[in-house]
Amino acid sequence: MAAGPSDAIRVFLLDDHDVVRLGVAELIEAEPDLTVVGQWDRADGALAEVRSAAPDVAVLDVRLGDGSGIEVCRDIRSELPDVACLMFTSFADDHALVDAGMAGAAGYALKQIRGNELVDAIRKIASGVQLLDNAEVRMAMQRLRESEEGKLDLLTPQESKIFELIGEGFSNRQIADELFLAEKTVKNYVSNLLSKLGMARRTEAAAYAARIDERRKRRFE
Repeated sequence: MAAGPSDAIRVFLLDDHDVVRLGVAELIEAEPDLTVVGQWDRADGALAEVRSAAPDVAVLDVRLGDGSGIEVCRDIRSELPDVACLMFTSFADDHALVDAGMAGAAGYALKQIRGNELVDAIRKIASGVQLLDNAEVRMAMQRLRESEEGKLDLLTPQESKIFELIGEGFSNRQIADELFLAEKTVKNYVSNLLSKLGMARRTEAAAYAARIDERRKRRFE
């Protein structure tokens, strides 16, 4: 790995796609004021690698093969608060954006970004500029509340459990046995949650739960 000037901005790269990571490294090393001081391809061991490399900026892929770059960001910000984190992802995802803001990331960029824009973002967050501001995070939270999945916030904890069991194919009798409730009580809960979700039939709730479960799985692929 090429050594940059002593006053260069030190950058660490975390991405499980070699082509992307090496391409970004080449882009950074072409800049006289930036240098790559470390690279890693998985969540496991990432914090130790960052600690060893002592970067100014960590560019972190959101989705890793064995975990989440957002969790790595949270660990870095907790243990190494002087390291600024830039989340780098292929997907525009309000959930990830909100989580990144809560984890302490200074920026959030899509991989479709132009090379000069990525380099500029690294320079800015290295200088202390917060590119991922509170207003942007609040707007993403609002979009989530207004989305289909956001409707689940209307459910009580017990209704949420019953909704999940409906999604798993449980009947009212099976839900009653699982939660130690009377079947009539479960029936009332089901009626209430269907009303809150704007649905008329149990099958709609089951399909809805399946869609949400699939989205959540894709988020961590």
